[in-house]
Amino acid sequence: MSTEQQSDEGSRLLMRPLNWLETQTEAVYAYFLLAPAFALLGVVAFYPLIQTFRFSLLEDQTAAAEAFGGFVGLDNYIAVLTGNARVPRQFIDITTTSGFPFLEMGSPFLRQALFVTLAFVIISVFFETLIGFGQALVLDKDFKGNRWVRVAVIIPWAVPIVIQGMIFFLIFNPNVGFGSDLMQGLGLFGSNPLANTRDSFIIVTVADIWKTAAFMALLILAGLQSIDRSLYDVAKVSGATPWQRFKYITLPLVAPALIVAMLFRTMDAMRIYGLIDSSVGCSTVPSMTCLVIISLDQTRRWATASTVAFLTAVVIALFVLVYLIFLRDSGGEL
Repeated sequence: MSTEQQSDEGSRLLMRPLNWLETQTEAVYAYFLLAPAFALLGVVAFYPLIQTFRFSLLEDQTAAAEAFGGFVGLDNYIAVLTGNARVPRQFIDITTTSGFPFLEMGSPFLRQALFVTLAFVIISVFFETLIGFGQALVLDKDFKGNRWVRVAVIIPWAVPIVIQGMIFFLIFNPNVGFGSDLMQGLGLFGSNPLANTRDSFIIVTVADIWKTAAFMALLILAGLQSIDRSLYDVAKVSGATPWQRFKYITLPLVAPALIVAMLFRTMDAMRIYGLIDSSVGCSTVPSMTCLVIISLDQTRRWATASTVAFLTAVVIALFVLVYLIFLRDSGGEL
């Protein structure tokens, strides 16, 4: 076979996949293009999740050289959910001075890590969405200095988490900051807010809202700017009030972007650790991720840590499912 014939044969082989794609539907073509992304997602996300679940079915081996022992099935899940798992001591001791009566009830996992995490997610995402929506509505207007206002809104989001945590730690440190005396004078905080779960929880939540409301504003702003402006002109000519324009045009059309923004923020809030660790400490505000990290570092119980990590993933999956249902009902697509 000559060189030209070999070249033609090679060209025909290369064209076969392209010719095959041309005969497929748009859906098949889209999945083909997304296949590399799905493969990467499987490597960096699904495989570690499967391994975490496998580790959670094994026994802790803290005294041996190996991290895991034999297969124990769902024993670790039962132990964590019933309070029989060996968790770090601070997850057991912060009940009487926490300020949260709910922390007196149930297992250390249920009364502390899960409750604190869910409370943080619900409160922070609610206020971040509310504030971010307000900021997005302002940024969507055309006025002088709009660019500078956008920069000012984005600045908190650009602050690294560790620096953010240190800022609020110093503000509410009784020895160096002004926040502790100010809040104590108003009767809102105790003498040392960094040592009290309720006060520290408020500090962490406010710090998170301060930083990530800008993230919500940017995502919601993208949804607002995708709305056809002619709809507002028609509504004005029809005599619609500003509230009616917001209720019947802005809110329904921005709902898909709003739900997606809340979904991303909820997934991130469920994994809260860095802000807590750098500001008030996991021993004061024990989130689910804190319980995972401390179980690894202090008690060296890898199976217990894997169990809590997988339970965290399950809770996140439930949140995602709820958001997807709302997204479908709103007529949006993810």
